[in-house]
Amino acid sequence: MIRHRLFVALLPPATVRAELAALARRRLPVRWVPEDNLHLTMRFIGETEPEKLEKFATSLAHVRVEPFILPVEGLGVFPTRGPAKVLWAGVGHAHTRLFQLRKQVDDALLAVDGGLEMRNFHPHFTLGRLDEAVETKDLESFLARHTAFEAPPFRVSEFHLMASLPLGEARTYRSVQTFILQAT
Repeated sequence: MIRHRLFVALLPPATVRAELAALARRRLPVRWVPEDNLHLTMRFIGETEPEKLEKFATSLAHVRVEPFILPVEGLGVFPTRGPAKVLWAGVGHAHTRLFQLRKQVDDALLAVDGGLEMRNFHPHFTLGRLDEAVETKDLESFLARHTAFEAPPFRVSEFHLMASLPLGEARTYRSVQTFILQAT
């Protein structure tokens, strides 16, 4: 049986992806996310059977949130304590509609599978995974140089049910279904 590794995401426009990807030109030992894979994960679902994929899509079609503008600004790392493993770009201030969207996406997914793992939501674009070879001073210097990082804000008018597909040792992402944002 074919299982799909799914997640729900926002896909930024090419101009924003290019600004985010430009950070990868810096000399830092990071496994950078390819420009075409840059996204903001709203909810990771995980390995899913095809019939459940259809149920998720049907449930997500009922999400109703008005389109909004999302600022992209600031850089940081996860975890905040201990050795950094992930370099990310943030989305500025807490945007009410972004969190409304997250809540409705969660409600839609939980209506199909109440056993999904729920995690805190820290909206961000993963830029890369840090190698153990990253010197703390180099990372701190990189973050300090880009403390005022901003990409163009963009209009969020849709969200996507995404599939993560193996591509050699990496992964590529494909939109399975697009959902247009609209007010209730």
